[in-house]
Amino acid sequence: MAVSRRRFLAGSAALAAVPSFSSAQAALRRAPPAPFMLDDASRLNETPISRAAILTSRGDARLLRELRATLGEAATEGRPIAVGGARHSMGGQSLPRNGIAASFSAAVIEPDREKRIYRVGAGTRWRDVIRVLDPIGFSPAVTQSNHDFSIGGTLSVNAHGWPVPFGPFGSTLRRFRIMLADGSVVTCSNTENAELFRLAVGGYGLFGIVIDADLAMVENSLLTPVWELLKADAFARRFVARANDPSLRMVYGRLSVAREGFLREALLVGYKPVSQQPDRLPPPKNSAAFSALSRGIFRAQIGSERGKRARWMAETRLMPKVGQVALTRNTLLNEPVAALADRDLSRTDILHEYFAPPDRLNDFLAACREIIPTHKQDLLNVTLRYVEADTSSVLTYAPQARIAAVMLFVQKRTAEADEDMRAMTVKLIDRTLAIGGSYYLPYRLHATREQLRAAYPRLDEFVAAKRRTDPQLRFRNALWDTYLA
Repeated sequence: MAVSRRRFLAGSAALAAVPSFSSAQAALRRAPPAPFMLDDASRLNETPISRAAILTSRGDARLLRELRATLGEAATEGRPIAVGGARHSMGGQSLPRNGIAASFSAAVIEPDREKRIYRVGAGTRWRDVIRVLDPIGFSPAVTQSNHDFSIGGTLSVNAHGWPVPFGPFGSTLRRFRIMLADGSVVTCSNTENAELFRLAVGGYGLFGIVIDADLAMVENSLLTPVWELLKADAFARRFVARANDPSLRMVYGRLSVAREGFLREALLVGYKPVSQQPDRLPPPKNSAAFSALSRGIFRAQIGSERGKRARWMAETRLMPKVGQVALTRNTLLNEPVAALADRDLSRTDILHEYFAPPDRLNDFLAACREIIPTHKQDLLNVTLRYVEADTSSVLTYAPQARIAAVMLFVQKRTAEADEDMRAMTVKLIDRTLAIGGSYYLPYRLHATREQLRAAYPRLDEFVAAKRRTDPQLRFRNALWDTYLA
C-alpha cells in the first residue's frame, strides 16, 4: 500500500509510463541475424537494424574482448553502432539505422561503504542497484524516475531525479570508463580526461561505450510526506525554498491538467526524515493490487474532463488525509516504468520536458495555457522538479538552477497526430527559449536545427570534438543523423 501511494503521488511512473523496456529487450533477444526493425519508447520510430549484439561476458577482460570484437565487426562492415539500455528515449537516440544495436546483459554492483561510492556496470538497472544497496543501509544519490533504466543510459542523457539538493546525475558521478571507437579504454573524471567526461555525460552515446562508473551513494532513511496546495503563480518561489530546505530529502510539484483552471493549481510534495529512525528499515516492495488501482485512476483521464478532475481531487484532498505513511528512500525510488503504461495499441504516451528559470516559470505556464489547448494532444500529467545548476555536461540543459516541467501527453499513432505534435512542440520550444530556458533531448526529434543550437550554445564544440574523437563516425543514432551529420 505504501509503495502504491508513492506511485499515485510522486508520479514518477506516470512521467515515463510507456511500454518500452520489455518490448524492446524482447525484440533484441529474439532478433534473427538478418536485418530487422527495432523501435523505442515512442512506438513511432521503427528503424531497420542490421543485427543486435547482446553483450553477455562477465569479468573485465572478457567483456573488453567482446566489446572490441563488436566494434571490429562494425568497422569491417562500415556500420554504425549504438549501445542501448532500456531504449526509453523517444526519438531514436538509441537506434543506429542499418547498424548494430548492442545491449549489456550482466548486472555488476560493488559498493564501498567507507568511501560511500559504488562501482556499477553500465548495463546494470537501477532496480539491481537498489537491491544491493538497500540491505547495507544505502541508496543511490540520484536515479532516473523509474528503476528499469540502465546506468549507462542515465549517464548518456545526464538525467535528473527528484532527490534534493542534487543536480543532474553527472553531479554524483565520480569516474567512468569508456571504450572509444578505436577500442582503447579511457578513464574519465572531473580531473582525468575532464573534457571527454563532460562530452560523454549527456552525450547520447556518441563518444563511445561506457563500461562502468563509480557513483555516490547516500544513507537510506525513512521519510514522511508533507503536502502544500498552492496557486500555480505562487509555486516557483515556494518550490525553490523547499528544494533548498535541509530538512527535506525529496521534493516534487504537480499541476492540475483539468480544463477548468488549466495549469492554475499546484501541489507541492516533500519528504522529510522521521525523527526516530528505526534500527532496521523495511525492504522496498511493490504492490500489484494498488499499482492496478493507480493505473486505473491515471488512465481514466484520457479524453475525460471528469477523470482529470477526479484525479486532482484525489491527489490534493484525499491523499493528504490518508497518505501519511512513512516510506524509505529506496522504496520511493523503486518504481517500474510499466506501472501506469497504456495498453491501447492505437495510441502512445509521449514525454516533453522543458527547463525554465524559476523566476520565469509563470511565463512558461502562460505559454502552455495558450498553446496546448489549440492542439489535439491530451495532456495527462505535469510534474515539476527542481534541478540544481549543472557543470558536468557540455550539452547542459541547466546552466543555472531550473525548474523542470515534465509533461506526459497521449497521442494517436498516426501521421496527422504526429504532425500536430510537431507543430505544438516547436511553439512550446520557441516560447521556452524566449524566457531563457531549454528543452530536453531524449524525446521526439521535433525541434528545428535553429532551436537545438539556441538551447545548447556549445553544440559546435560538441560536434567538433565528436569528429576528432570518432573520425569514422562509428557511434551514430537518429539524433546525430537528424541534426548533426
